[in-house]
Amino acid sequence: MKKTILFVLMGFMLSPLAQGQHSEQNHAERFEQLGPMLRSPNVYRTASGAPGHMYWQQKADHEIEVELDDENQSITGTQKVTYFNNSPDQLNYLWIQLDQNERAKDSDTHKIAPSKIDSRMSLRQLETILWHDLDLGYKINSVRDLQGNDIPVTINKTMMRLDLPEPLKAGETFEFRVDWSFNIHDRMSFIGGRPGYEYFEKDGNYLYTMAEWFPRMAVYSDFEGWQNKQFYGRGEFALTFGDYKVSITVPADHMVGSTGVLQNPEEVLSPTELDRWNQAQQAFDKPVVIRTQAEAERLEKGRAKDKKTWIFHAENVRDFAWTSSRKFIWDAMAVELGGKNVMAMSYYGKEGNPLWEQYSTRVVAHTLKSYSEKTFDYPYPVAISVEGSNGMEYPMICFNYGRPDEDGTYSEAVKYGMISVIIHEVGHNFFPMIVNSDERQWSWMDEGLNTFMQFMAEQEWDRDYPSRRGPAHKIVPYMRSEKHLLEPIMTNSENIIQFGPNAYAKPATALNILRETVMGRELFDYAFKEYSQRWKFKHPTPEDFFRTMEDASAVDLDWFWRGWFFGTEPVDMAISEVNHYKMDSKDPKEIKARQKEAFEREEDYISKAHNRNDIAQTVVESDPETRDFYNSFDRFRVTPEDEKEYKEFMARLSEKERELLNSGMNFYEITFENIGGLVMPLIIEFNYRDGTSEIERIPAEIWRLNESEVTKVFPKKKEVQSIVLDPYRETADIDEANNYWPRQQLPSRFELFKQNSGARGASTGDNPMKRARRR
Repeated sequence: MKKTILFVLMGFMLSPLAQGQHSEQNHAERFEQLGPMLRSPNVYRTASGAPGHMYWQQKADHEIEVELDDENQSITGTQKVTYFNNSPDQLNYLWIQLDQNERAKDSDTHKIAPSKIDSRMSLRQLETILWHDLDLGYKINSVRDLQGNDIPVTINKTMMRLDLPEPLKAGETFEFRVDWSFNIHDRMSFIGGRPGYEYFEKDGNYLYTMAEWFPRMAVYSDFEGWQNKQFYGRGEFALTFGDYKVSITVPADHMVGSTGVLQNPEEVLSPTELDRWNQAQQAFDKPVVIRTQAEAERLEKGRAKDKKTWIFHAENVRDFAWTSSRKFIWDAMAVELGGKNVMAMSYYGKEGNPLWEQYSTRVVAHTLKSYSEKTFDYPYPVAISVEGSNGMEYPMICFNYGRPDEDGTYSEAVKYGMISVIIHEVGHNFFPMIVNSDERQWSWMDEGLNTFMQFMAEQEWDRDYPSRRGPAHKIVPYMRSEKHLLEPIMTNSENIIQFGPNAYAKPATALNILRETVMGRELFDYAFKEYSQRWKFKHPTPEDFFRTMEDASAVDLDWFWRGWFFGTEPVDMAISEVNHYKMDSKDPKEIKARQKEAFEREEDYISKAHNRNDIAQTVVESDPETRDFYNSFDRFRVTPEDEKEYKEFMARLSEKERELLNSGMNFYEITFENIGGLVMPLIIEFNYRDGTSEIERIPAEIWRLNESEVTKVFPKKKEVQSIVLDPYRETADIDEANNYWPRQQLPSRFELFKQNSGARGASTGDNPMKRARRR
């Protein structure tokens, strides 16, 4: 016999606050596998996301001699390149990047930049429209083989093709020389950019940050062939690994910091500086100042006529950068990582103090430890932070923001801004300097992954760190943007409208949500480290990342990549309806009691009672026997028939059924609506009438059969007073007003705007009244 347990509706219901626009289908493509959207696996890249058994990549070794002209702000260089064709292909030509040409007079960067006239225009704004008539960009003086024969070349704006005298077969090498020069530009001017010089009018000195400074080999890969897309200034670089020996000739009173290890410290450092440098290599607790501020200030007043040549060697790097100035203060300390010591160092002018001497090198050391723990031990021998009023990264060296006011005071915003930029740029050593993705195509693979790592390092530095990117709710304003202002994360870097939110913040937020909410830290951390170790010193693609994260965790994440990386839909989930049920015990006493309670709640009870008394009075006067019957009648009385029926019902139940029937269990039937379109897990907080609460987490797959609306019943022993969806703001829900039952009137959220402090290069500001002097 089929047994039925009846329920009685307690009468709670909500109507949707807002109705989403959904297709007539109950589900579309959000849980379909990515399959056709990804490159097919092959012998070079496996379906697991790992390098295949026939994976290959090219190599380019460099020997460079370069001289800095501090009087005319120019450099002249000659380089020997040894190119290794490790591919299975025969190459008829090689492509080289000429990134300095992006600043030339006829640069396409200027031609394709939109511009307009406003009613009020600054000189800087007008300069960007007028562009410039400066002699910038490369002068390629010669390209020859080692026998001195000219190699035919074709220069196409920021790319140069070398037409080889004969095809370069698989496994062969080709050596050539390039002689070149260019004028260094003022990066503090409207031309901008990361490399260049800054001029300090008060002491008449220059600080040079030399990057993108030599003709660099483009990448030839298994998945694309030559990556020879033009450089317009935003989309960064795809570069080839190699070994470097670089000789840098500068004025004798300059200090040079560089990618690689200094090979001739005895020749370029004073005896005092050399002694301090040796001390720094054994200092693990705090930095040792190798050139002090007082020493740097004395050097600022002179102009050496003689020169020194600094020689650096770097192995297995994809690029090389350096900095030079007589203004530099230099400090360093050792960091133990993986059984070897790494030198964390900083170079900065007096304008950076006292902020830089207090924080920079310590932040470098912290970043190396934090990133190494989550990926792989930092493999290079040095990591350098240079105060350059901007932010840009290169192997072992980066140029960073964060300068106090002239009186030495600085705000909390400037301090945290500096720390964040240093963490971010030093962190780029891992992504993409070592895990060497193609930044020009997929900015998120270096900027997004690195911003995610930066967020974790910031929180480890200070548990109350004011991180700008990473927490889910921080991306909500971007996700609320109008559709025409949004592109998928997978968009090419040059085509993104809101570059910062798209390439940095959204992927960082997505990875944070993936770690904290979707996968859990243990599974995520293992898979992320697996990806990092599989692809260090190699060239990964998005497919390699997506596949590795799934392969190492056994979590199907195609729905997540599809929504967060290939789509633009926002998260907006709502509680649209709540019904509260309790089981009908069939006990006539309970049934009659409920009926009586319901009857007494009727609004017309009093009037009915009056009518009944009037009728009774009439009956009494006309028929005493009827009067006695009427007064003794109770419509809510339990009759013997009721009790008999109840006993028979209970006798038919098993012991387990009787236990469940008498449990007093509450059943909450909740309907959730997906208004935004981006499916996400349901995180539900139940707040009980006794003051306690409970969180339930439902995987995103609950939406797999109906991506617009789902209903689920939650059995609870306690009675619920309120329900909150996404109580910890984990999912980047753009409308939290519909996340409550019963509905709540929520205040609109805003964040305190911090006025710009006026510090040079400032990316964030604060209230000047809050400045504090640190000495």
